Amino acid sequence: MNMEQDNFFAVIMAGGIGSRFWPVSTTQFPKQFHDMLGTGQSLLQKTFSRLEAFIPSQNISVLTNERYQDLCLGQLPNISKNQVVLEPAMRNTAPCILLSALKIYKQNPKALMLVAPSDHWIEDEKAFKRDVETSFRACALQSILMTLGIRPTFPNTGYGYIESDNAVGESIKPVKQFCEKPNYEKAKAFLAAGNFSWNAGIFIWSVESILDAFKNWMPEMYGLFVKGMDVFNTPSEAEFIQAHYHLAENISIDYAIMEKAPNVFVKEASFDWNDLGTWGALHEKLDKDPFGNAVVRALPYLKDAKGNMIYSDRPKLIVVDGVDDYIIVDKENVLLLYPKSKEQNIKKLLTEISHTFGENYT
Repeated sequence: MNMEQDNFFAVIMAGGIGSRFWPVSTTQFPKQFHDMLGTGQSLLQKTFSRLEAFIPSQNISVLTNERYQDLCLGQLPNISKNQVVLEPAMRNTAPCILLSALKIYKQNPKALMLVAPSDHWIEDEKAFKRDVETSFRACALQSILMTLGIRPTFPNTGYGYIESDNAVGESIKPVKQFCEKPNYEKAKAFLAAGNFSWNAGIFIWSVESILDAFKNWMPEMYGLFVKGMDVFNTPSEAEFIQAHYHLAENISIDYAIMEKAPNVFVKEASFDWNDLGTWGALHEKLDKDPFGNAVVRALPYLKDAKGNMIYSDRPKLIVVDGVDDYIIVDKENVLLLYPKSKEQNIKKLLTEISHTFGENYT
């Protein structure tokens, strides 16, 4: 293994609940730990194997809520307990990324760091590897903060956008601004402009650069965590995190750093990507029958049925007749029949279910 690879580190963010994938994704067992694609691997396992292809496995850590420690270790038996970084409180992405960067810096001050969500669909893993390694090289040469942007294929209103400087002819371009999820008209304008990409939430930087950014833009949070440098990567680390983590501001890395720092760059990704945030997104990426029905694990018997997303937690016969564009999910003690057109309401539905039937179903 060459020295460059020894400097490669990755952090997988696996603490979310994935509530729009209810009833499969629940608070006790979120979507990243499920085999959502019917491949034999959970989304977390697929993400880890994708990174392990070019980053030493001992340099890959998983950021998650403390309640999911056993799930992580059970699904990734080759990692050590020290590679699972536990959040004792939900504080969004900035605090956990800062904590990870400090731990990595203590281990290797020359480290180059990738931050990747645990639940993305990336089909061309070789292209992903090339893009990340290109970004690593750029971050090794200069103090920049990078993100991978996805070329938009339609005016999606569910993603944030990144505007890049089109005047720069390089593949890695300065970011002009981050844009919140737009309305449809604005999304169409972004698409027409040609210099906007979807924000995939995949970040690359040197640990030195991201720590400098936290010093400059989030000094209070930096001061809170840097006090733990002596105990990071030791048995005393957990006690420090328990005492201090909940004091950190609840803020995303986008708001905390990426929208403020002047040295932010974007590289357009060369791989297919989907954030698998909803049942509709899963339906879009799966193979479908001639009538547009996508099926995971079920044994379907379909008549006069089009455009459905059918999911079963086991090989079960599911008969569908005269139903179009529905989410049909059979899981243990819950059966969901829900219009795809209303899938953004599932998060609200989950709250109503919890109030009516209790947390056993959510």
